[in-house]
Amino acid sequence: QVQLVESGGGLVEAGASLRLSCVASGRISSYAAWFRQAAGKEREFVAAISWGGGSTKYAASAQGRFAISRDNAKNTVYLQMNGLKPEDTAKYYCAGAWTAVGDPSDGSDYDYWGQGTQVTVSS
Repeated sequence: QVQLVESGGGLVEAGASLRLSCVASGRISSYAAWFRQAAGKEREFVAAISWGGGSTKYAASAQGRFAISRDNAKNTVYLQMNGLKPEDTAKYYCAGAWTAVGDPSDGSDYDYWGQGTQVTVSS
């Protein structure tokens, strides 16, 4: 059983930056991604990265402000978030796929999920 552990969340003011980290207990072989879920809303895709080639995909809300990266040697994926807005407030989840992914933004394609880290942005 692979475990994903997120860290780096917190309470910040609008315009601030945060870097989320997600450490996997095993080597991710396909894709890693970040999703988020705000209170009372459905889970939504934020960003994804292919573990081999490093290609990335972003949600429109994250494009230009967030950057996903990975450290293969550390089995760690990061989400650098800049220019945070109150609407970014949510619990952020890391997801990992060890099998082929059809659509990196589709949560059903991921095999393992972390417990989440809370990000709260005050106005």
